[in-house]
Formats: sequence, structure tokens, C-alpha cells
Amino acid sequence: MLTLYFSGTGNTAYIAESFSEKMGAVCLSIEADVDFAAEMAKHDTIAICYPIYGSRVPLIMRQFVAANLASFADKKLIILVTQLCFSGDGARVLCDLFPKPVNVIYAEHFFMPNNVCNFALLGRTKNVAVRLKKAEKKLEKVCQNIKNGLIRRRGFSGFAKILGKVQGNPWQGDSRSAVAVDGTMEYKAKHGVQIDEDCNGCGLCVEICPMKNLERENGQIGHRGNCTMCYRCVNRCAKRAVTVFFHKKPEWQYEGL
Repeated sequence: MLTLYFSGTGNTAYIAESFSEKMGAVCLSIEADVDFAAEMAKHDTIAICYPIYGSRVPLIMRQFVAANLASFADKKLIILVTQLCFSGDGARVLCDLFPKPVNVIYAEHFFMPNNVCNFALLGRTKNVAVRLKKAEKKLEKVCQNIKNGLIRRRGFSGFAKILGKVQGNPWQGDSRSAVAVDGTMEYKAKHGVQIDEDCNGCGLCVEICPMKNLERENGQIGHRGNCTMCYRCVNRCAKRAVTVFFHKKPEWQYEGL
């Protein structure tokens, strides 16, 4: 088994790595500098892990899937996704990225700590340890079910699909392509990085951006309009000078796991 994951600030990495350890799977970030086609060819089961943004698959993961469609052919898929509190069919929508039906043997959602640090309605997760304990308990059950050959598909019901549309359509529209559609919230976020006057030009955000969206020129940080809204830069900036989509300056930052 091979686990492939994208993690903005650590939540999904935590689930992907813990799952892989329990299942004896090879675990790789999609940001790794490896030959993914060669790696995927070695395994008949692939676990895909990602955070849910607006009840949808993040732009960076959609681009990864689109670039590796041939390597997913005839694979059994396990879909593990992280969320704050609501997503509906956040795991199921991955299937929409494939041109023909895929064999999903398991799908599950995990509640994780909030990393959106500058949107007051979400708020800081008060007890991270409790939330992680619950996630680990669920993960233990997931792994046992998979080992026993049980099939569970969270988010695949008709009701879950309806719930997913509540957030999903405003966020991404009807498209499941590897581009952000003009007029959607995702498109606004893609072009929505702002750097305020507190920036000291250290360049950390440039180094850690998974989309290579940020650049430093003459000591100033700018962006290329290609943000996936992972919030990595917002949470890591020592000056709290970076914001994405929501442009209130962070009062706190998520430290990750």
C-alpha cells in the first residue's frame, strides 16, 4: 500500500503518517521530489489523504491527480480527509476527478484542529489533545476495518452529497477541473494573498509555499496568483504579515502537529 498526501499545516500529515505506520504503508507527500508514476506502479492500493476546503478537494491535490491519472488506473483507493466540522461529501468528490468510476474500498472524514487563524467564526481549537485522541480512536477503527475487509464510504450517500453542495458550489462551482473557476470563492482565494507593512522580507513564506506562488524581489514579497489556500504561510510568518482570502491580521497562529 502507498499513502499519498497533501498537508498545509500538519493535520493531514498526522493522519497520513499514523495510518501508514499502522498499515505498514509507504507514505509520501505529493510535494516530495520523487517519480510518482514509478512509486504508484509498485502498489495495488493507494490511500489518498487531503484537507477539505469548502467541501472540495484542494487545488494542489486536483492538479496532482490530473497529472497522474494514468497511474491511478485499476488501483484500489482509500480516501482519508481532514476537516474542521462539516464537509458533506468531502471524500466522495475526489472520485469526480477521474474520467471513469474508481474502486474506493474505504473513505473516512477526521475532525482536526482549526488552522484558519484569522476568521473569528471558526475560532481556535480549545483542546487539541482531545480532538487528536478522538481522531486516533477513529483511525484505529478504520485500520481494523480495512484489515478485516470491511468497506465503508463516508460521504457517499445522497444526503452527504446535498450537504456538500451547500459549501462546495459557492467555493468551487460545478467544475472539478485542475483550475480554479473565475467567479468562485476558490478563484478569489487563488489570487487573494496580501502582504502587509509588517513583512520583513525574510523569505520563509517563499520557501514553504507548496504552489511556488510567492516570490521575493528586491526584498519585497509578491505573489503569482496561484494560491491553494493551505494557510501554511499565514501560520508560519513570524510577523503575521501574510493573509489569504480573509484579511484580518491573525491574533494567533496554528503551530501544527
